[in-house]
Amino acid sequence: MSRIGKLPIPLPKGISAACSGLHITVSGPKGKLERDLYPGMKLEITGETIKVLKPESHDRIYKGLFGLTRTLIANMVHGVSQGFEKKLEIQGIGYRAAVQNNVLTMFVGYSHQVDYKPPQGITLETPKPTQITVKGIDKEKVGAVAAELRFVRKPEPYKGKGIRYEGEYVRIKVGKSGASGAGAGGKK
Repeated sequence: MSRIGKLPIPLPKGISAACSGLHITVSGPKGKLERDLYPGMKLEITGETIKVLKPESHDRIYKGLFGLTRTLIANMVHGVSQGFEKKLEIQGIGYRAAVQNNVLTMFVGYSHQVDYKPPQGITLETPKPTQITVKGIDKEKVGAVAAELRFVRKPEPYKGKGIRYEGEYVRIKVGKSGASGAGAGGKK
């Protein structure tokens, strides 16, 4: 069985969880999250912990779902208590972003500006014109929105211009060099 699945999930103060059948609801100071569990998964909720019970079936798929279910519920508890955030960096001359009326406007080298309205439950901030912060209580939504924003202008490999995750390493390729003087035909 999964080592992760066996671990109990602690419930901090102010967090409540309820399970009815295959539907779990976790609520806290940041909001409320709901999720349907996979068939065959069962939970045991006590005062301060949630424990995922071992599946009755010994199929390989249930061994994987055991640990996955525990991780998804732990992410829900973390989200409603502390929340999640992803940071993006914008690199390039003249590249910038700004948030107005919950709409992110990006200038990233196109002939037009790119506007992005986040889904419900996600907030976007720009502490600097070259930084974007995605915040929310649902880890999946935060990651999906960050990936969508990065896809607007992925970092290109020659100068590194574009939108990247904070701390992401972009390998820079060596461009064509005109030092050989060969010209277009390849011969002198």
